[in-house]
Amino acid sequence: MKANNPRSLATKPIPAFPVYIFDVDGTLLDSARDICGAIHEVLSPHSPKPLEFQYLRDFIGFHLDVCFQEVRPDFSRDQLNDLIQQYRTVYTGRNHASTKLYPGVKETLAALSGRKSTATTKGTPTTRIVLEMFGLLPHFDHVQGTDGFPCKPEPDVLLRSMQAVGANPDDCLFVGDSPADMEAGRRAGVRTCAVLYGYGKREEMAKWSPDYWIEHPSQLLA
Repeated sequence: MKANNPRSLATKPIPAFPVYIFDVDGTLLDSARDICGAIHEVLSPHSPKPLEFQYLRDFIGFHLDVCFQEVRPDFSRDQLNDLIQQYRTVYTGRNHASTKLYPGVKETLAALSGRKSTATTKGTPTTRIVLEMFGLLPHFDHVQGTDGFPCKPEPDVLLRSMQAVGANPDDCLFVGDSPADMEAGRRAGVRTCAVLYGYGKREEMAKWSPDYWIEHPSQLLA
């Protein structure tokens, strides 16, 4: 069904699923200030124009290459790799100080039946650290990040997450906040739930016809 008016579907009841797979940034955690702050610190000395927060926020959920190559399309692969390594150092050094849980996330995860996993562009070790820091790790049966394979919108991270928990696509609901999440979910063959409180634009997510829309995490509860 085409979602011409995403907000009209925000209260559509969601049945219980055997497996829930979650994006992290923009879905469980409001981490934009730390992510964009680290990108700004690394990239602004090389940028021909000011890097506004909203501009950088639109890249969350994609590989860093997408942002870095747009700002500096003339950089070599080695130069881009150096920037990415700098970003990882700076981002880790921020210690998630400006990151916060979205309201209702912890309570919803605790109440949801079924197995839970992640499918995020973050690497798995970083994902485990941040979930533990915010008290979410005990709610997950598996943590899957993007470790040396293609990022969303490719479906790889979802496929690996499903494999780890022994799930078929029909078992799963993937919850995310970006067009890349919705495309990856479609390509993986799972049901998708678009988050309206995150970073993604409604009209861009709607192009992938999410099965469900939510305005608050608690709407995941059957």
